[in-house]
Amino acid sequence: MRKTTLGVIVGNRGFFPDHLCAEGRKEVLGVLAEEGFGVVALGPKGTPFGSVETRAEAKKCAELFKQNADRIDGLLVTLPNFGDERGVAETLRLAGLEVPVLIHAFPDEPSRMSLADRRDSFCGKISVCNNLRQYGIDYSLTRQHTVAPTSASFREDLRWFGAVCRVVGGLKTVRLGAIGARPAAFNTVRYSEKILEANGISVEVIDLSEVFGRMEKLDDKAAEVRKRLAKVRDYVCVDGVPESSLVKMAKLAAVVDAWMSENELAASAVQCWTSMEENLGIVPCTVMSMMSDRLLPSACEVDITGAIGMYALTLASGSPAALLDWNNNYGDDPDKCVLFHCSNLPKSCFADVKMSVQDIIGGTVGIENTYGTCVGRIKPGPFSFARLSTDDTAGEIAGYVGEGEFTDDPLDTFGGAGVAKIEDLQGLLKYICKLGFEHHVAIAQARVASALAEAMNNYLGWCVYGHGV
Repeated sequence: MRKTTLGVIVGNRGFFPDHLCAEGRKEVLGVLAEEGFGVVALGPKGTPFGSVETRAEAKKCAELFKQNADRIDGLLVTLPNFGDERGVAETLRLAGLEVPVLIHAFPDEPSRMSLADRRDSFCGKISVCNNLRQYGIDYSLTRQHTVAPTSASFREDLRWFGAVCRVVGGLKTVRLGAIGARPAAFNTVRYSEKILEANGISVEVIDLSEVFGRMEKLDDKAAEVRKRLAKVRDYVCVDGVPESSLVKMAKLAAVVDAWMSENELAASAVQCWTSMEENLGIVPCTVMSMMSDRLLPSACEVDITGAIGMYALTLASGSPAALLDWNNNYGDDPDKCVLFHCSNLPKSCFADVKMSVQDIIGGTVGIENTYGTCVGRIKPGPFSFARLSTDDTAGEIAGYVGEGEFTDDPLDTFGGAGVAKIEDLQGLLKYICKLGFEHHVAIAQARVASALAEAMNNYLGWCVYGHGV
């Protein structure tokens, strides 16, 4: 993933100590560099101390931002002193970037409260936010009203905001691939393409017959097939898997990869049963797992809105995401459950993994036609979850996000599975059932639920419930 870049506005108000702007700008830019952010900001030769106060300075800063619009993922407003609220608001309005905005204010020190050193950023931040509300500009806040840029708290705020920026920027114009029709028995994964398109999300479709036809034209010894066959072998233990099944997986990977690249798609959702097994003789799980592990999420059962949740988690965390079923209770613990799929989880989600067969549908289509699942235990540790859906009645995108932890509790089962502990799980399950959400949920092994909620509710205008967030 590319580096996240922020445009920086250093607010200033002339009759407050302006030397604080020079020091503050240097301090903030230094922290941004240490945290791995790219920066677009006025320099001290462009305006006094590289700050913004007057309309002329606002126009100069806005022009700089417009010139770098394709690089800027978000904007940071920092107030080393009270700052000029009009200058900040005018800069944001004139730039017109429509990216997330974070408002930061420096703290005063009790020992430095003279006319020469008192900041009053505490008060100035309130005025800036008042003006942004008047201007209709959405913005985010640091957890503490004033916070030192070098503090651990502000560094965490920056990482959180970076995730918000990536989710907003990534979801605004994302293109997804639907490979095949949804399984007839799964009304649960229905969705509205029109609602998605109205939110900037496009869906490209391809029929499985086209996929199978393109595979048929590939020679078993073609370079692209042998290359992907080697990647499959390197990716997961394939002991006991017939060579013919592995070659089919390699061909499927070659066709899907080419189609995804040609259409500039960031994620996919696949008809994984039962046409694939009956007509091709494999399951696509390993191919999908490999895509997700490369940060190109791939969802089961043509669950397009599930794929959006996966992609959002990947954007926020920079790590692979998986799609799981809310599948079983775990004994009589009300805050634990089993999350499971057959499975196509990315390899990095597992404590251990090998290629196997799809036990559930093997009895129907023939177990010999179901090689290609990635099975094992999900590794313990924290995770975030997300579910998005098109609410066709309300005409909007709705969802929920939250966090939990995969445990190392005993679990003897098949597929890809783990025991999850989530605070007030029963309340969450009631919410899911009452609002009619799907049984699928996307997860990533990182704590990013708060960033997802901020991005989706505050900037994308979706209706997303934060469970415990």
